[in-house]
Order: sequence, then structure tokens, then C-alpha cells
Amino acid sequence: MAELGTGIGWRPEIADAVERMPGIDWVEVVAENVCPGRFPDSLLRLRGRGVTVVPHGVSLGLGGAGRPDEGRLAALAERATALGSPLVTEHIAFVRAGGALTATPHLEAGHLLPVPRTRDALDVLCANVRIAQDALPVPLALENIAALISWPGEELTEGQFLYELADRTGVRLLIDVANLHTNHVNRGEDPARALAELPLEALAYVHVAGGFERDGVWHDSHAHPVPRPVLDILTDLASRVAPPGVLLERDDNFPEPTELEGELGAVREAVSVGRAKPGTAPERSAAGPSRPPVTEPAREQLGLAQAAVLSALVAGTPVPEGFDRVRMGVQARALAGKRADVVADVAPELPEILGESYRRAFLDYARRHPMTGGYRRDALDFAGHLLRTDPPQDPVALRELRDWWRERSGPVPYSRRPLVRAARATRRVWSRIGLRGAAVRPALNSLSRPAS
Repeated sequence: MAELGTGIGWRPEIADAVERMPGIDWVEVVAENVCPGRFPDSLLRLRGRGVTVVPHGVSLGLGGAGRPDEGRLAALAERATALGSPLVTEHIAFVRAGGALTATPHLEAGHLLPVPRTRDALDVLCANVRIAQDALPVPLALENIAALISWPGEELTEGQFLYELADRTGVRLLIDVANLHTNHVNRGEDPARALAELPLEALAYVHVAGGFERDGVWHDSHAHPVPRPVLDILTDLASRVAPPGVLLERDDNFPEPTELEGELGAVREAVSVGRAKPGTAPERSAAGPSRPPVTEPAREQLGLAQAAVLSALVAGTPVPEGFDRVRMGVQARALAGKRADVVADVAPELPEILGESYRRAFLDYARRHPMTGGYRRDALDFAGHLLRTDPPQDPVALRELRDWWRERSGPVPYSRRPLVRAARATRRVWSRIGLRGAAVRPALNSLSRPAS
């Protein structure tokens, strides 16, 4: 595996700072946020300087019951090729459930959710990973995720689960030490034990990030400084293996560049301290017996379980037996809050139009309307729902919201539709020859009106 060095997550908000930052060997970019042929100039300049760019996917859902979507795999492969990346990365998670496999409504989480650490779920994950590996032009590495909830009846620890996954598929591992800390606080799992059980020879690189604790729950926010416990886990990992790469993630609440440089310095120091310590030999669990290929009934069983969990989180259905109801409630609120934040990012006009009422209105909408498509579809559905059921009282906001929705709701932007362009052209012509007012308005209105 390529030696990557020290890196930082590239985000548009800190693009200029990253370009000027000393000691950046590589960057990671969210794969779904960039498009080949239209890469941001900042990324192209970094590539031109020889900085490695790794696409990091968030939407494949390899831990889901269904087979990986061919279109999403092709898109990830296209980005890896266009960026000349040595590998691509994704997550050990499910992000959607339901649909044809289970004959239940299709639901999107909008976030990464944990898969059950059972041998049946591992079988499905391994099958999906092999499909992905065959479709990608470069090696794949998978990241352990942070979780607020635990599945009942789990058969494997996180370390054992990751060890068997790597052993059976040859997939590389992206170890997020912040997520190990999150799972320590939220689920009582020992980070040292997880590191001891991991196949560290499969390590591709390491993520480091910050978060915050509230009411005994750790939230992996990527919007706060890296805390000392996370750096200590990084030191422990570095005492066991030399990480090929270490990357600082920051997704929001971006500090001044000097503060980011200080965090990168702390990351380098934590690795240096770990490398100076005597290593601890990994504990190797015996691999399970060879298992037959995954079957459709196994996928259906996992799919039904994941659909029940996701429905409880986003659609208000009863919490499945064996799950902690309080933690499920925390996770449900976290999903709704993230959904509101991402919609505000992809459609920034909505919070501008609605002002302080945006978040309240969106969370009220989200409680009754699960996400079934992507975030852009979600933004459009939210705006349409408001216009139908609870339109803004302010006339200016109402007009702006209606114009925003109308521009985006059809297959062609409203302003580019032939009849609208014709009406506007006619207005300009009639204006030049002095035809204005009530005499021409009815004809113009009939031209501007969308076809039913």
C-alpha cells in the first residue's frame, strides 16, 4: 500500500488554506461532492503539485442487504481514475433499507448506520465487498464507523468482525481512531482491545477527528478540536504499526488555518510518540469455519431487520425488540438534525428565504416524511410540502419560496422552458414598440403559465 504521509480532508470552505498549508502530503475528498470534468480548481492545483487525492465515498452502503448499486460503483471508479488515486475508500455501514428486496417502503438514512456484528451480516458484507472490488480500478479500503446504537445478539467484537472481513476479502482497512473513541463512550467498547484484534497489516490509513459529549453520549461531529483521548488511541495504534497515512477530518465550524495546522502538529506528535514505544503483538482470533456463499434468504432476513431499524429511526414506527429505546431516540434526533444541516448546505436558499423558522419547519417536516431519495430531492420535497400545507406568512418569503420550487420542480428549469422564454422575449419586443399594461397582460400571462 502506498505511503501517504500526513493529510487533511479537503473541503471547499478551507480550500485556500489547505493549498497554503505546509506539510500536506495528500488530501481526501468526499466522492459524491465532486464531478469528473468539473473538479474544483483548488483540487486540480493540488494534483498538479503532486499532492495525492483520495475519493472517500459515503453512499454505497456496502453493509446493506442489497447488492451494491452499479451506478454508484461506476461513479466511484470514475472519480478514482480521473484523480489518479491509488485507492478509494468507503464505510462499513448501511445507509438505506426496504424496497423490492423486502417488499417494504424504500427509506434513506442520510447517514451511516452500523451493521449487526453477526456472521450472517458478515457474509452479506463480504459478498458486497467482492462485488465492489471487481468493479473498482484501484484497491478498496473500508472504514469502521461511529455508532450511537448497538444491535442485540451480536456474535463478534469490532476487532473480530474487521479481522474476518479483511481475511476473507483482502479488503484494506481505514481505521478511524475517533470512531473507536466514540464507540468506547457510547457502547463501552475497549479501543485497545479493538486494536489488538485488528489485522493491522491491512491498514491503508487512519482518520482523526473531533467531537463532543452531551448527556453521556459522544457525538462524532467533525466540527470540534481533536480531544486528547483520540490522540492517545492514535499513539496506541502507532505503537503497533507504522500508519501508511494519517488524515485530519474537519467538516464544519472551521477554525483559522493556524488552529488546523496546530491540530496537524498534534497528530504528527501522537504518531511520533507511538512509534517510539515498544509495540504490542496483535491478538489473532481463529477465523471462523468456511461458509457457503450468501443466499437470497440471508439478504432478505438482514434487509427486514435493517428496514425495521431504519423505519423506527426515520418514520416513527415502534423500536424493534432488543434495542435501547433511549439511544434509538438519540440516534433519530441526530439523523433529523443532520438531514436539516445537509439540506441547508445543498439548498442554501431555503434557510435564507425562511430565516430562523427554517430549522423548526424542517424538523417538523422530517418527523412525518422520511427521506426516500437524495438530499436535493429532499430539499425540493420540503419546499413543496411547505407551499401546500404551511406557506410563509411573509409575502416576500412566500414569493421567493414559490419561485425557488417552481424553478427546480420540473425536468427543465422553469426559466428555460420554451413558453416562458417566448413570453419573456415577447415582453421585450412589445416593450420596445410601446405596448404595455392591461392591453397585453392577459396574453403574456397565458404564455407564461406552465402547461398542465
